[in-house]
Amino acid sequence: MTKDLKGKRPETVLTHAGRDPQANFGAVNTPVYRASTILSASYADRKRAKGEREPRYGRRGTPTTFTLEDVLAEIEGADAAVLCPSGLSAITTALMAFLRQGDHLLMADCVYGPARNFASKLINRYGVETTFFDPAIGAGIGALIRDNTKVVYLEAPGSQTFEMQDIPAIAAAAHARNCIVMTDNTWATGLFFKPFEHGCDVSVHAATKYIVGHSDAMLGAVTCTHATYGPIREMWGLLGVAAAPDDVYLGTRGVRTMQVRLEQHQKNATEVATWLLGRPEVAQVLYPALPSDPGHAIWKRDFTGASGLFGVVLQPATEAQLEAFFDNLELFGMGSSWGGYESLAIPADPSDNRTATKWAPAGPLIRLHIGLENPLDLIADLEKGFKAMHRMA
Repeated sequence: MTKDLKGKRPETVLTHAGRDPQANFGAVNTPVYRASTILSASYADRKRAKGEREPRYGRRGTPTTFTLEDVLAEIEGADAAVLCPSGLSAITTALMAFLRQGDHLLMADCVYGPARNFASKLINRYGVETTFFDPAIGAGIGALIRDNTKVVYLEAPGSQTFEMQDIPAIAAAAHARNCIVMTDNTWATGLFFKPFEHGCDVSVHAATKYIVGHSDAMLGAVTCTHATYGPIREMWGLLGVAAAPDDVYLGTRGVRTMQVRLEQHQKNATEVATWLLGRPEVAQVLYPALPSDPGHAIWKRDFTGASGLFGVVLQPATEAQLEAFFDNLELFGMGSSWGGYESLAIPADPSDNRTATKWAPAGPLIRLHIGLENPLDLIADLEKGFKAMHRMA
């Protein structure tokens, strides 16, 4: 039985959305349907046109898939969702659904590197031109929109450098020229930012991150309005980018606890980021939840929370000092991705991925993901890294 979750609070939505125990012999969680072939009951049944929620082939979806699609659409305020095998496949599927030869794409200069690469190294081969723009442009985006501009692509906060964008202002200008507005909402999730309430038409996620939440599955998601669902679903089918059932199940299991995890990520990250502000080794902390951050006012206006990922610009340091810092951390792993329960620290350099803006910080940039460890232990670990840096001075 489908429950009416309209008006329910996020914790309740995440707990109940997409669940139908009586359709699964009373099981609380929708089981993993590992299915390729799905048999028809009769010749007439085989000939009958089936709805999207009637399984007909494994790639087209099973109850395992439909459950997570429903949860993600509900929590984000979308009308529908599709699942992909990675965040990048979600991004490329959404973009290809609306871009054709001769079209123009506007993309924020601070987006996830692989999304930028897709625009500048692949889709351009098929006659789509991309213009990268300053994330702080706001309503000024209108001056960049051409007659053939079809999509305005955003990511707030920006990847690695965490610039905020005035999404409502950008969306209003884009819609005035009939453009589709997409945003990457991986950082905030549907808990901390409601893209459709702020003017977006499509939202993409690396569900690998906070939705899965345990660093053990690859997954992507696209949530959308009724108007954008048809082209996205069609492109998803044409590309064959179906997510594996076990990964989808891990995404559903992860999303059930996302509220409590993200609250703790935010608490821990705020404590660590605030401590870093007072360190002499630190030139700037790039975390919109901090009042000192340039994007704080927009974040406070549009977002209801912050996750555990942020950047730290250090004072000038040598490679030997950076090596000493990273190699003396014990609790922070050095690995790509984020959003799991564990803390991560990696060096970052977005300078080669900028054309509309210039990245010229005071010193090296490191990206931290603050996990679910005790923040005092994480602070002690970072302090040990800083002490190792000083020994190399």
